[in-house]
Amino acid sequence: MARASGVDLVEIAPNAVPPVCRLVDFGKFRYEQAKKDKESKKHQHANKVKEIQLSPKIDPHDLGVKIEHAVNFLCEDMKVKITLKFRGREMAHTDVGFQVIKKFLSEINPYGHPDFQPKLIGRGINVMISPLPRNKRAKHPAESAESAQAAPAQPAKPETNNHGTPVQIHKPGKTHEPAPGFTNNPFAHVEINR
Repeated sequence: MARASGVDLVEIAPNAVPPVCRLVDFGKFRYEQAKKDKESKKHQHANKVKEIQLSPKIDPHDLGVKIEHAVNFLCEDMKVKITLKFRGREMAHTDVGFQVIKKFLSEINPYGHPDFQPKLIGRGINVMISPLPRNKRAKHPAESAESAQAAPAQPAKPETNNHGTPVQIHKPGKTHEPAPGFTNNPFAHVEINR
């Protein structure tokens, strides 16, 4: 039958009794199988691990930047490995390192959880953080900022008197009169909002 219709005879289930075969074009069959395999691999997520290195005497701003990176990685469903390394005499004050790690973990708590308690291994503290499931995780800060910008802000209503006529309110410290000694004040038209 396969030769008569100009196609190939492909065995689908060799262990079945009797074995199952199909009459198909083998090239097309292989292409469709490769397509199915590629599609199934797309839904599997390979766990990527990103490493963030800290030091016990890290500046608060630098720590904030590292936290921001960790949040980005966790929101992309990646694991994050935190490594805090001690150098020289810093080993005498490992408690400072544990405080930095504790602060780091408290900041990223809405996005991920540690797989184990921070451990002192050799000259450093290590901890692995896994992302929370999407439905339990806090929204990515960049997404929430974009949604806030997308919503148009309501324009402030001008102050009106009893008749509905706009009234200009002069607040203390906001004078538009030229400063003493200046006859032509270049900043007279500038309003200062405090």
